[in-house]
Amino acid sequence: MVVAFVAIAKSVGQQCLKRSKPYSNSYFSSYGVQKWQFQSHRTLILQSASESVKLERLSDSDSGILEVKLDRPEARNAIGKDMLRGLQQAFEAVSNERSANVLMICSSVPKVFCAGADLKERKTMILSEVQDFVSTLRSTFSYLEALHIPTIAAIEGIALGGGLEMAMSCDIRICGEDAVMGLPETGLAIIPGAGGTQRLPRLVGKSIAKDIIFTGRKISGKDAGSIGTCLTCHSSFVKRQSSSVFPKLPPLLSLSYQYKNEGDVCKPLDNSIGLPACSHSTGG
Repeated sequence: MVVAFVAIAKSVGQQCLKRSKPYSNSYFSSYGVQKWQFQSHRTLILQSASESVKLERLSDSDSGILEVKLDRPEARNAIGKDMLRGLQQAFEAVSNERSANVLMICSSVPKVFCAGADLKERKTMILSEVQDFVSTLRSTFSYLEALHIPTIAAIEGIALGGGLEMAMSCDIRICGEDAVMGLPETGLAIIPGAGGTQRLPRLVGKSIAKDIIFTGRKISGKDAGSIGTCLTCHSSFVKRQSSSVFPKLPPLLSLSYQYKNEGDVCKPLDNSIGLPACSHSTGG
């Protein structure tokens, strides 16, 4: 499965030559971004405050493919304060890396992409801390969405709550049929707090999105492929995409990425999220 994800990323990377404009370091002023450096000309290392997020350059790639790897097995890659800081720093580093053509987000944990927010940690927070966390999570995913290179979420296993919201912030989602996705927050008497209520309808339409959000039901990778949440990944699919679809991207990339965030469906989520912060007090 990982080989399939890499094949797609390489195909995109070979076509994408447009450099992204670096974002200001003040974007994440509340957390700050530590220095990152090249360990060698093949591997990019982010010296992050979080050990659960790793930023690497694919060792066998000449296509400018960077990988953000989630690595918190004891919590099924649940996003807590520490991981969130790591994600912020990783996305900032990608934005400022001029040789980057493609970003792929994946997991080092078998059968897990991301289980969502760390609810155990959230129970220890006071309301103001929860509000700050949810706001920062939302802005981090919006920052990911605004990156000026193609972004791919490689989903193997579970992607729930904030994990699915992060994947939906990417341009492309690739998953296997054994993937399990959902926004189960309503089962906890809360709502998706990091963009799921806006991005899911844009992907699958209002009716299907309401069904998934209101019921909190989980969907398989196969179902996700059929309704448009993800592209289901098969070896034949990868071969077909590499040979027919991605070679057509070059004349479109400069235009599509110039206007990627100009349309109504890509306006900042702050324009459409006006919900009380207490709605996200126990889940994400």
